[in-house]
Amino acid sequence: MWTLAAFLLLAPSSGHAVALEKPTLSLHPPWTTIFKGERVTLQCDGHHPLVVELRPISTLWYLGHLLLPSHGRSIEVQTPGVYRCQTRGAPVSDPVHLSVSNDWLILQVPYAPVFEGEPLVLRCRGWYDKAVHKLHYYRDGRAVRYFGSGANYSVPQARAGDSGRYQCSGTMRLPVESAPMFSAPVAVTVRELFAAPVLRAERAGPGGAVLRCETRLHPRRRAVPLQFAFYKHSRAVRRFDWAAEYRVPEAEADELEAHWCEAATASRSVRKRSAWPQLPGRGLPGDSAAAAQGPKAAPLEPGNQPLSSRKALPSTSAPSVISAPNATSAGPRAPAGRAPGAAPAACAPQAPLESAAGALKPEVDLLLREIRLLKGLLSRVVLGMRGPQAAPEPGAARGTAAPWAGSPETSAAGS
Repeated sequence: MWTLAAFLLLAPSSGHAVALEKPTLSLHPPWTTIFKGERVTLQCDGHHPLVVELRPISTLWYLGHLLLPSHGRSIEVQTPGVYRCQTRGAPVSDPVHLSVSNDWLILQVPYAPVFEGEPLVLRCRGWYDKAVHKLHYYRDGRAVRYFGSGANYSVPQARAGDSGRYQCSGTMRLPVESAPMFSAPVAVTVRELFAAPVLRAERAGPGGAVLRCETRLHPRRRAVPLQFAFYKHSRAVRRFDWAAEYRVPEAEADELEAHWCEAATASRSVRKRSAWPQLPGRGLPGDSAAAAQGPKAAPLEPGNQPLSSRKALPSTSAPSVISAPNATSAGPRAPAGRAPGAAPAACAPQAPLESAAGALKPEVDLLLREIRLLKGLLSRVVLGMRGPQAAPEPGAARGTAAPWAGSPETSAAGS
């Protein structure tokens, strides 16, 4: 007899532990903050098997990590903390955070998560339901709603932008009207109902293609039905329907890049559109592989190359070694009309310096500076090679400047 009782106790748990979902914990009234001394009811909704037991235990209750003595489907509590429940063979439920306040004013928010498209209701409550006047609601420190007397802050269809830290303020008659009082801030998060859809293309026989609009619902809202619509540019090619696929006509199969889709709830409270389709290759269906690489830029003509690709001008720093031809040495000479070390003909200005000074002034100034520096260095080398004959006469005036140290105009006249 004992063996049969043990089998009845263990078999249901071992047979259903994997298949059962975690129970749902609800709060009545549905607010996470209460005043000190108040009580609320917690209810655990889940699988409760009918098992023949000597001491039937259908529900376990936890406050933090502490196991509570109650085993019913609902309990009344007034202690702040994190509550969870567990039914036989199922995992532990999601937590519910209960706060207890001793302030004059509290902001009450829903215990259950709020998703996109669902109503969001906040309640600013005075101490033991005393009337609140000149009521303000704030989100992230900015006033969003004002009421002359107590009223709830409600958003019929919440959006992600409604998330934030909320707070309320108001006055109460105690017995005369008090100064404005503020509640403690409470964080509110509007969760995403489903992700933005992704449009994918697949081959469907020769010359055809199928577009699939893919998205994913939040695990807590997996039962919410979604509808899908398909568009080409701004024209609807298939209006909202339950099917998430659309067969592209063969005549439009070469324009898949112009399609996109939209996913929405049946009431259209939440609508999200996709980006352009993700194609396995631009050749779907039928384009060549070369077209998938996209158009290539035409090569630039030599005269049309950007300035960054042209040969850089000579550096302004003096070279470590300078090789200058002797005055009597025979060797290659610079072409007439161009100074040694000047820039190549491709970079030389095609117009006189005076006419190009406005457009090429920085380049011309740099080129002149290089010519002056090179000329001075060449003059020093030539004087050094001439020896004592190049030295100035003892009676020469000391105030006369050296040929290479004069102004650009004087140096050019002397040469």
